[in-house]
Amino acid sequence: MKPFAERLLDWHAQHGRRDLPWQQERSPYRVWVSEIMLQQTQVATVIGYFERFMQRFPDVGALACAPVDEVLHLWSGLGYYARARNLHRAAQLLASEHGGEFPWTVEAVSALPGIGRSTAGAILALSRGLRCAILDGNVKRVLTRHRRIMGWPDAPATLKLLWPLADELTPAARAADYTQAIMDLGATLCTRANPACDACPVHADCASAMHGEQAQYPTPRPRKTVPVRATRFLMLVREDGALLLERRPPSGIWGGLWSFPELGERDDALARCAQFGLEAHGKPRKLPRLLHTFTHFQLVITPLSLRVRERASACMDSATLLWYNAAAPAAIGLAKPVQDLIRAHGATQETSP
Repeated sequence: MKPFAERLLDWHAQHGRRDLPWQQERSPYRVWVSEIMLQQTQVATVIGYFERFMQRFPDVGALACAPVDEVLHLWSGLGYYARARNLHRAAQLLASEHGGEFPWTVEAVSALPGIGRSTAGAILALSRGLRCAILDGNVKRVLTRHRRIMGWPDAPATLKLLWPLADELTPAARAADYTQAIMDLGATLCTRANPACDACPVHADCASAMHGEQAQYPTPRPRKTVPVRATRFLMLVREDGALLLERRPPSGIWGGLWSFPELGERDDALARCAQFGLEAHGKPRKLPRLLHTFTHFQLVITPLSLRVRERASACMDSATLLWYNAAAPAAIGLAKPVQDLIRAHGATQETSP
């Protein structure tokens, strides 16, 4: 039987993916952006975002010089916004400390914000052909099944087994092809549900397949009760239909994005309105609740809509506040629930007499 890597490369020569946008004109920068976007996000979703991102930020320099608001704007809807903030910060460091070029070692690349060992290895292997092991979700699934390795793949004890194995299997020659091949195998055949074992090039010596236990690997993450939190969004609507948005703190959920002002459980909507220098018309109107799911909790959002008029000392657009006009939207980053509420508000405005 041929070695693992050789069988994988033979399969990839006939069945591997070659038409994805980040596989064209490969560079460390393009691979980096694609790898960050693909974290916990499906390929089909990423393609459009990647193409728009590359059109606006074709290289490290363009990304480093851009305002973070514009970066977050192009990321809006993709989720996990810390990825975008880390991309922007890492680009600035590459520009200021590395002359706009990626370093040549896994250690140096993984020292950049938002880049771990596996992503660093993928950047260097795919763009420069360096022999660097990777261990993304697809590779973890392939290796835990092939070698029948028990334990949640992200647990430290399991990683101590997987990293040496990933390194052992990575060949010295054709490292870029092998890296793409093992990622493709996990993405197209060794899938989470219903793996296509009959078509797998390494099926013959797959330990979990021999025991009919493919569905048991990788070991699921230990289940935890997902907590539910609640908040209220204050949708202050100016006479011209514009909505008041507030920039969120740089850290925490939706860090650096623009959102509606939040109200605590005991906060009064009219009092908060007055703090902004606005005069309320009527009482807040409760809109249908939204449920937004994060990795570690669920957020129940109750929107409160309130018509307002600016006083003589009204708040002006600033670093933390702005009036958002959906008809001529500003290029800013918006969280998905905020986008949905603005879209619904716009539809209501169009249908109102």
